[in-house]
Amino acid sequence: MKSTVEKLSPTRVRINVEVPFAELEPDIDRAFKQLAKQIRLPGFRPGKAPRKLLEARVGRGAVLEQVVNDALPARYSEAITSESLQPIGQPEIEVTKLEDNEELVFTAEVDVRPEIDLPDLSTLAITVDPITVTDEDVDAEIEALQKRFGTLTGVDRAAEEGDFVSIDLSATVDGEDVPEAKTEGLSHEIGSGQLIEGLDEAIIGLAEGESKAFTTTLVAGEHAGQEAEVTVTVKSIKVRELPELDDEFAQLASEFDTIDELKADLREKVERVKRVQQAEAIRDKAIEELLTQVEVPLPEAVVQAQVDDTLHNAIHGLDHDEDRFAESLAEQGSSREEFDADNRSNAEKAIKTQLLMDAIADKLDIQVGQNDLTERLVLMSRQYGLEPQQLLQMLQQNNQLPAMFADVRRGLTVAAVVHGATVTDTDGTEIDTAEFFGPSGDQAATADEDADQTDAAAITDADADEAADEQTEATDEPADAPQDDDAK
Repeated sequence: MKSTVEKLSPTRVRINVEVPFAELEPDIDRAFKQLAKQIRLPGFRPGKAPRKLLEARVGRGAVLEQVVNDALPARYSEAITSESLQPIGQPEIEVTKLEDNEELVFTAEVDVRPEIDLPDLSTLAITVDPITVTDEDVDAEIEALQKRFGTLTGVDRAAEEGDFVSIDLSATVDGEDVPEAKTEGLSHEIGSGQLIEGLDEAIIGLAEGESKAFTTTLVAGEHAGQEAEVTVTVKSIKVRELPELDDEFAQLASEFDTIDELKADLREKVERVKRVQQAEAIRDKAIEELLTQVEVPLPEAVVQAQVDDTLHNAIHGLDHDEDRFAESLAEQGSSREEFDADNRSNAEKAIKTQLLMDAIADKLDIQVGQNDLTERLVLMSRQYGLEPQQLLQMLQQNNQLPAMFADVRRGLTVAAVVHGATVTDTDGTEIDTAEFFGPSGDQAATADEDADQTDAAAITDADADEAADEQTEATDEPADAPQDDDAK
């Protein structure tokens, strides 16, 4: 077999492949053996009919067509390997010549990973906000905890901001009732802004049993976008009484004996959350800084595929009803035009990031170990409420292991980039990134050796090995939630 490559763009190539007919003989033999098992000829046992009789029955052209269809994937893969190409997406294959007993010629156009000029990663500087835990942060946590243990008590006065009310609602448009807008006994916290615009202002000042009408714009239903006259009636008014902040409350709401111990614990939890947020900011800043320094050509077909997939997922639950989708966007204060623009922008950034991380991973020779895959499988199984073994089977069935492998490798690449960068906060203090990005250098190697000797929770070594074997098939698509075959 002979192959040549034409570069159509920085991200797309055409592969020209010539296959001598002699190389197809094994494929032709297999095709006739399959036909012999499927076709019954008088006087011959199944699978024993002569090749010439089978060829006379079905025709030489039909056999060759089947041979070509079966042979193309393997010959395409062979050409990809021999030319050291890294395809992303599916190829467009066209047979340009098929002469019996001479040769098969076909072309394959496919998007490939572009060549990217990478900067000196050791010069990368990342600056993020410092971690500060204020008394206000702790007070907010205390207040949230108090509300969980608070009680609602009825009051005999007009409604005020922060009260909890039970209300009846009705609406008319051009004097006609809107049935879907009518409700009774609806619970609502005044000031939460969770219902229609103008409602909170109308309720404030009303006593139990009093009503008030106001004008607002409906955001859902048949009359979405139209002005309606809404009438609200207050049925009851309650206030939330919070428990006293004392040792008794600490014992009620936590495992601590004193309120001071509870506050100290909440301060530590707030700090932990802010450390996680800081780590996320470091990761995002590292990627953003690299994207500003590096030109990453975009494969349009791959971008469009991700755009289409996101749109499909967005409207799938609405039975692909475009009008309902537009209504849903309007309820969120958006529009189809804004959705499409954001969708494309997000897809372009995601593809650029993937291609950039893969190029850096190659440069740094990032390797994904069994323990790395096991950790991701266990984490994903917790997220989706599945047993690790069950999740692994679903990933295998839906061919999502290669995507998961690629995503794990990119995560390791980001960690390596962060380790090599200078990371400080805006106060000039250097940040230790080991907690969330793992140890670096020899420490990481030692940790991997120790971890690889530990039994993976609920996953056998054989299962993890099978996942690791998928690395040669890793694609450039992010690992998504596992889906059943008919999920879409």
